Amino acid sequence: MSSLEQQDLYAALLHEMKNHLVLMSITLDRVPHTDDHDHDEPLDEARLLCQRTSERLMQALFIYKNEQGGTPLNAVDAYSTEDFIQEMAVQARSLRSQLRVETDMAEDVPAIWFFDRNMLEMALINALHNSIGYARERIRIAARMDDGMLCIAIVDDSDGYPPHILQSVEDDTPLTSNGTGLGLRFSSLIAKSHINKGRKGFLRLRNEGGAVFEICVP
Repeated sequence: MSSLEQQDLYAALLHEMKNHLVLMSITLDRVPHTDDHDHDEPLDEARLLCQRTSERLMQALFIYKNEQGGTPLNAVDAYSTEDFIQEMAVQARSLRSQLRVETDMAEDVPAIWFFDRNMLEMALINALHNSIGYARERIRIAARMDDGMLCIAIVDDSDGYPPHILQSVEDDTPLTSNGTGLGLRFSSLIAKSHINKGRKGFLRLRNEGGAVFEICVP
C-alpha cells in the first residue's frame, strides 16, 4: 500500500468512527430525562462521553488535514454573536442538566462578527466538555472585545488548569509527547486560522476563580 493510500485509509477510518459515534449520540439524545438522579446522571455521563469521543476524532482529522496542507477554514461569514453565545449555552445545558449555565455579553460586542461558525463551535464545545467534567455548579459563557478582537470565554468554577497546561499554551506547544492536549492544539489551530488584516486569532488560558478558556478572533 502506497503512502497516499495509507493516508486515505487513515482519514476514511476516522470519518467512519466519527459517524458511528454521531449516530450513537443522536440515539442517546432521544432518551428523555426523568428527574430521577440515578437515571439522569448516568445518561448525561454517557452522552458527554460519546460526544467527547466523537469530537476527539474530528479534531484528529482536522489536525491531520492541516498537516497535509489542507485549508482549515472555508465558511467565514457574518454571524450573530448573541445567537452564537445562546446556542452554546443551550448545548451546555443539554450535556449536564444539573449545572447552572450563564451567559454574559459585554456592551461593546458587535451584533455581527465574521468567523467560521462550524470550526469555532467545535473549539468551544471541546472547552465546554472539559468544563462540564470539572465544574462544581456553574459555567459561564462570555463574550467581550479585546484590542479589536472578539473573545469568547468558557469560565467554570473548578480548581482551574494545572500549571503545565497553562505553560503549554503559553509556549505554543499544547500537544505533549504522550498525545494529551489534542483539544488544545485543535483550538489553537482554529484560532490562528482566523486572519484579518494581517492579525491572527489566538487561544488564551488562565485561572480566575476557576478555569478560563478564551479564544479570540480578529
